[in-house]
Amino acid sequence: MWPSFSLNRPLLWVGLASLSASVWLPDITLRLVAMSLVALGLLDAWRQVRLEHQRARLGQDALALSEDGVIITDAANRILAVNPAFTRITGYSADEVRGLNATSLSSPRHDSAFFERYWQTLQASGRWEGEIWNRRKHGDEYPEWLRVRAVSDPAGRVTHHVCLFTDISMHKARERDLRRIGFEDPLTGLPNRRRLHDLLDSRLRHLRAGESLDMALIDIDGFKAINDGFGVETGDRLLARFGQRLAGHVAGGVVGRLGGDEFMVIRTTTFDDHDRWVAGLQEHLGEPFELQGHSLRLGLTIGSCRAPEDGRESGVLFQRLESALYAAKRHGRNHSQRFRPALDVQESPQLGLLNDLRNALASGTQLELHYQAQHRLDDGSLVGWEALLRWRHPRDGLISPGDFIPLAERHGLMVSLGNWVIDEALSRLARWRQLGMPEVPVWINVSALQMFQGELEAALAAGLARHRVPARQLGLEITESVLLDERAGDIAPRLGALRERGHPIAIDDFGTGYSSLGYLKKLPLDKLKLDRAFIMALPGDRADAAIVSAVLAMARGLDLEVIAEGVETEAQRDFLVAEGCALVQGFLYARPEPPESLESAWREAASASPADSSGRQAAEASA
Repeated sequence: MWPSFSLNRPLLWVGLASLSASVWLPDITLRLVAMSLVALGLLDAWRQVRLEHQRARLGQDALALSEDGVIITDAANRILAVNPAFTRITGYSADEVRGLNATSLSSPRHDSAFFERYWQTLQASGRWEGEIWNRRKHGDEYPEWLRVRAVSDPAGRVTHHVCLFTDISMHKARERDLRRIGFEDPLTGLPNRRRLHDLLDSRLRHLRAGESLDMALIDIDGFKAINDGFGVETGDRLLARFGQRLAGHVAGGVVGRLGGDEFMVIRTTTFDDHDRWVAGLQEHLGEPFELQGHSLRLGLTIGSCRAPEDGRESGVLFQRLESALYAAKRHGRNHSQRFRPALDVQESPQLGLLNDLRNALASGTQLELHYQAQHRLDDGSLVGWEALLRWRHPRDGLISPGDFIPLAERHGLMVSLGNWVIDEALSRLARWRQLGMPEVPVWINVSALQMFQGELEAALAAGLARHRVPARQLGLEITESVLLDERAGDIAPRLGALRERGHPIAIDDFGTGYSSLGYLKKLPLDKLKLDRAFIMALPGDRADAAIVSAVLAMARGLDLEVIAEGVETEAQRDFLVAEGCALVQGFLYARPEPPESLESAWREAASASPADSSGRQAAEASA
């Protein structure tokens, strides 16, 4: 900071002494020397005064640049000076407030007790800081953050107060917005999940004798198709209008949006008409909505329950509402289901398994990939591996994918699970390349949820770059259910882009779906995987034999490879050879094995015959 003004200036005092002495000096030369010293003293004094003026001007400029308001008062709290920011914030000019008591600008929100505490703190410590409400010139009130410091003289008496304040009205508005966002759905303005929990808790606490709470969880059927057909903006407008109609129908009740196309309704009632109430909701919301000149009727799936019969805690009731909704979805769309204790019994073990699955995904140590070899029929050589997901539960041992995959799909874990499979398969491929094992593709299964919920392409690209594995070594098996699922949209362009990157593409479980065979002409495919359901009865079952022969003939016409899975007997193998099937997979050749077993078998085979490290040798070692 600038040095303070001081009279401790040697040149000044020498000049004054020389001025006094010059009167008595007899010699003109001595007088000239004395006058020179006087001139130097006056020059030093003038320089000191000029610096003091510069310091004052720079201080004023600094206060003018400050975005914070500054008030300087005397010991009696009368305003002496303010800076320009004070005028910008309050609207008062310096002349209008000079001489006024600073407390005259405060808002009447504060009582006398507040100011008593204020002055006590300021007198005791010489400082005060906190939030205070003041009034602008036009009368509107605003919050400010105020810092006050008392200035004392050498004797310790307070002579001035310096006040620095910041207008925090914008900050307060942001806080209100954040609180609103935390409790309100931004699209519809309805309470969100967090707020619904609080409102349900409140209604449960204030439930009186003879009163019940009816609750319904409503899911709009096929909403993605609406978004795809009309656009996201139109879909958002539909959700807002849906919420408005629902709120208008349940006057006095609570309506909220949990997210996506799920809404929740709560009403307090003394009537025992739960089923009729739900039917009324479905009927009212089933009335058409007008969208872009189209009359659109919505299908609704509803899960419902009632308190206190079905529970007295909000967490339990939310869980039971979701159980009822899932049960309704299993029965088909446009259906309602009231919670029953049997549903809770069905879901409870699954909820425990769901929590364990989340923990397994978080740790990554319980999940495993086992690999089943794929072979060429004419010479038995290894042509690929299928990666099969396994969950080694610490308490229950190996859990079948048929038990936990549907759970992952229903509770939004399929994308995380699929990304784990991608990364693990690529990591194992990178290791096998280092070991010198045969460079044949590893095939992984891709679910419909990965196609329309996750960034499949991004996950594949990131994994390939991280593990430095070429795309041709990771094959993608798409089930026919993906082609049938409208949520995945038109996947042909996406599959085409993946194939251009180098990934082989196959249709898994071919023949078990119900889609038209016309997609075979349009989709960029390399391979069809014939489902084991058609293989197990070969060659005795004439119908299965005819189907297999027809699929093989069709694939040859479309220039597609066919791999038959589930081959377990030599008779099945011989039939497939006779029909011209080139590739097989099944217990006759190899069972799914953990990667450590495959690597160990490869090392043994390579050390036993180092001159011949062909793919067939690895296949024989693994079989």
